[in-house]
Amino acid sequence: MPAVQTLSGDDLIVVTGGAGFIGSHIVGHLAEAGLRVVISDFLRSGDKWRNIASAQLHDVLRPDMLSEWLERHRDKVAAVVHMGAISSTTEMDVDRFVANNIRLSIDLWEWCGANETRFIYASSAATYGDGAAGFSDDQSPAALAALRPLNAYGWSKNVVDRRVVDDLVRGRPSPPQWAGLKFFNVYGLNETHKGDMQSVICKIYPIVKAGDTVTLFKSHNPRYRDGGQLRDFVYVKDCVATVGWLLQNPKVTGLFNVGTGAARSFLDVVDAVGAAVGHSPKIRFIDTPVELRDKYQYFTQADVTKLRAAGFHQPFHSLEEGVRDFVHSQRGIG
Repeated sequence: MPAVQTLSGDDLIVVTGGAGFIGSHIVGHLAEAGLRVVISDFLRSGDKWRNIASAQLHDVLRPDMLSEWLERHRDKVAAVVHMGAISSTTEMDVDRFVANNIRLSIDLWEWCGANETRFIYASSAATYGDGAAGFSDDQSPAALAALRPLNAYGWSKNVVDRRVVDDLVRGRPSPPQWAGLKFFNVYGLNETHKGDMQSVICKIYPIVKAGDTVTLFKSHNPRYRDGGQLRDFVYVKDCVATVGWLLQNPKVTGLFNVGTGAARSFLDVVDAVGAAVGHSPKIRFIDTPVELRDKYQYFTQADVTKLRAAGFHQPFHSLEEGVRDFVHSQRGIG
């Protein structure tokens, strides 16, 4: 992955959620490029810190210190990469989404606009809901208003996207570069701290490796067979490449889907993990919990036309390529 050419070693790059899944990979890339990286995240009492243990860091902050820190360093911060969020699609406390996903994102958007600081943030494919309105990253107010997320997480992300676009339409202050990244189903290393919200690939890898039986949800939609539910699974290294490319290209702005553009089934996932591990997987199907059925996405597939048209031409890993690299990395051989 090329270095971030448009930034210098004197620049400060703030990565919120920097010890988390996607954030920690971005931190690693930026640190390797010789940039001064500042992490804002809660580490708590687990092993989340291990995600960033090898990175050269300029500073580490608790999120409740971020506002004051930004004010003290406003002339030195070149970009804010905002990956911090409550990402659980089953979280029931909507006030947590308001505080952590909406309020913090809008505060950072406004700060970057006022201080002419570049701003890249994580949106989500969860904004598309059941896909009835399609999966185009059209950023027109009408297109964003037509989306119907299935859960509060997706709603919180769409609130921020709509606010950003509304400010642009109305000519309010905005960052010199901004990009909202609608990540699809991301998988890779550094997920274990997420517990039950890990990607299915991370969850089933140790099960397949041990030769045990993988559990998948039955389909409750007659158009899909059991295990035939489809997702756009995107490898975390491709997400990092997208962020790195944006930082190299400060004139590129907008909402962008980040996915492979190819929907694959959960059965494909199990087969890919089995092939990478060298085991023939065993599968058992269980009913999808009733409380999740009306919030369940049966199909997601990124339309990456806009990202490609903007100039990002690096190929994405196929499911098999990404899973193989993930498994080899787990084994320490790749």
